Parts: sequence; structure tokens; C-alpha cells
Amino acid sequence: MQIISTIQELRDRLKSGPSVVFVPTMGNLHQGHLALVRQAREHGRCVVVSIFVNPLQFGPSEDFSNYPRTFEQDCEKLAGLADVVFAPTVADLYPEPQQVFIEPPPVANELCGAFRPGHFRGVATVVLKLFNIVQPQAAVFGKKDYQQLHVIRAMARQLNLPLEIVAGETLRAGDGLALSSRNGYLSTEERTEAVRLYRNLAFLRESIIAGNLDFPALERAAIADLEAHGWRVDYVSVRAAASLVPAKAGEMNLVVLAAAWLGKTRLIDNLEICLNADKGL
Repeated sequence: MQIISTIQELRDRLKSGPSVVFVPTMGNLHQGHLALVRQAREHGRCVVVSIFVNPLQFGPSEDFSNYPRTFEQDCEKLAGLADVVFAPTVADLYPEPQQVFIEPPPVANELCGAFRPGHFRGVATVVLKLFNIVQPQAAVFGKKDYQQLHVIRAMARQLNLPLEIVAGETLRAGDGLALSSRNGYLSTEERTEAVRLYRNLAFLRESIIAGNLDFPALERAAIADLEAHGWRVDYVSVRAAASLVPAKAGEMNLVVLAAAWLGKTRLIDNLEICLNADKGL
């Protein structure tokens, strides 16, 4: 496994080489990330993983400076899984103040985007930069960041990018909590409570599959349960999986998404819901 920090060295390494598949990360890797890297191997012969904490996607009051940087441990985990680790500096990717940005679709201003203004513009901009540098034939993104996956798919489609966006399933702990770098911020007590987010989403999914189509009432019930146990909820929302617009009667493929604060830690999660026509939609 090679560790490369400069753009030119990476381009030289990948030039005229085998097919490339790319997994962009911000480091602090866990088993969820590693599952994406293993999945990447199925889509190309050379697996490139980037580790870059992107300042453009952090708001003024967010945790850019405190985001865990565990580069040596990350490389140890990637050994035997990745062929190349690309670890640029901020100066490498932003040699001058960024004035050209990728404007994501309007849905990027809803859900997480409503609480993190400019976040997805920063994500889309850095991902396009990385795509231009790595030039992969495929790139793997986890479904755990469902709205991010939607934004990246829209960007690739609308800009006619010559690559496939591959979705990786969310990896969960034994109790159902979605694996996340931010789980490391949780205290022991908070970690025990954190599974409540997943359990509420699972209850919504089961209720909808059973025929309860009062989406606003289901959302309110989940929010009330979380708030009753000390959470500060940003949103719980049932959406159409393909467009992320609010779900309506007739939709067969849905996703329920949530973001909420447990203490000082913001957790997100989602569950897809595939319905049959005989459920009355």
C-alpha cells in the first residue's frame, strides 16, 4: 500500500494503470469505512482511499478543529485493503481561496442542510475536486449519509461525470446503532441511550409496512419519544427514496431519516422502506 500526499504524485501513480475505484473519507476510520473499501475491490483493480478533513463542509460553530485525526491508525486498518492512500493537505486541495463551488440541488437545503447551511456545497465541491484528481471509474459512498449520497449521485448525473456511484449498506453495532466516527464522542451512558434513534426509525418502518400511512403523526411520535429521553431533535422525516421530497401516497420506495443531538453529539441515521402495492399506497 502506498501513501501519497501530492496531487502530481498520485496522478503519476495512477496514469495508465488498472481500473481505479475510489473511497473518499475524512479518516478516523471504523468498520463501516472498511466495509466500503472491501466493497470497492469488487468494482476496480486499484482501490484508492482518500483521507482529508474538508474545511469547506464545516460551519463556523462546528467541530473542524476538533475532528479526530487518526492517520497512523487509519493506515494500519487500510493495510491489505487499499492500494493507495491519498492524504493531501488543505493547501494541496485549496492552494488559493475557493471561489468556484458546486451548487447542490435544492433538497440539499432541507434535512441536514437546513441545520448545516453550506454543508453540502462544501461536500460536493471537494468531492468533484477529488474525482478530477483520482479519475476513478467508480466511487463508493455509504448509505448512512443518505442525503450526501443523493447529492453526489445528482452531481455525477447532471455533470455527466464518467463514473459509477456505488452505494454501500450501513454497518451497525450489535444493538443496531449505525457505526459513525462521532460515536466516539459518546459517554458510556450516552452510548447505551444512542440506540434509541435506530429503534424509533425501525418502529416507523414497521408501522408503515403494516399500513400506517400517517407520516406526520409517525414523525411526531418519534420526535416526542426522543425528546422525552433527553434528545434534541433536528428532524425525523419520511421521504421518497429517489428524490428525498416528502413522501406522498403512491410512493413504493421510501426512506425515513433522522438527525438528533444526544448531549454534545449529533447523530444521523436512516432506514429504507420498500412497500408492495397491496399496502394500499
